[in-house]
Amino acid sequence: MENNDIPRGHRALRKGRYSESGRTYLLTAVTFQRHPLFADWRCAWAASAHLAAAPTWPQAELLCWVLMPDHWHGLVRLGDGADLSSLMRLVKGGAARTANLARGRAGLVWEPGFWDRAVRKEEDVVAAARYIVQNPVRAGLAKRPAEYPYWGAAWLGRQTGRQTA
Repeated sequence: MENNDIPRGHRALRKGRYSESGRTYLLTAVTFQRHPLFADWRCAWAASAHLAAAPTWPQAELLCWVLMPDHWHGLVRLGDGADLSSLMRLVKGGAARTANLARGRAGLVWEPGFWDRAVRKEEDVVAAARYIVQNPVRAGLAKRPAEYPYWGAAWLGRQTGRQTA
């Protein structure tokens, strides 16, 4: 049975989606109506802390991530039995709750669905990670990735964003 409440494009995003254990995925989620919610440091800090926490990723490993004002990118390796759609529903729900608590009100945080691309070769993982951490530089939010507070990479031991005023 098809859910007609979900916009047509979001149904298309799910079509053919397959969660493969051990596979690394480049993921993207955008804020509701592309509103720059995470330009508010309180929301960004709270959501970053949630997104970077290991318990947020059951049956998966977050390798690299960046939280931009209106979207999030992550590089995630799925573990045994993990389902990408279920995992993202859980992750986005938790990040939405923490962001809403930080801003002291309720409301939609994320657009439905997400984009994913399986990383086929191990050497492409590094290229995907570089793409992710360079997002703030390309957007003009920082001159170097290290200047931007809301990102992390497992290889650097940097998993949580830090608070900035």
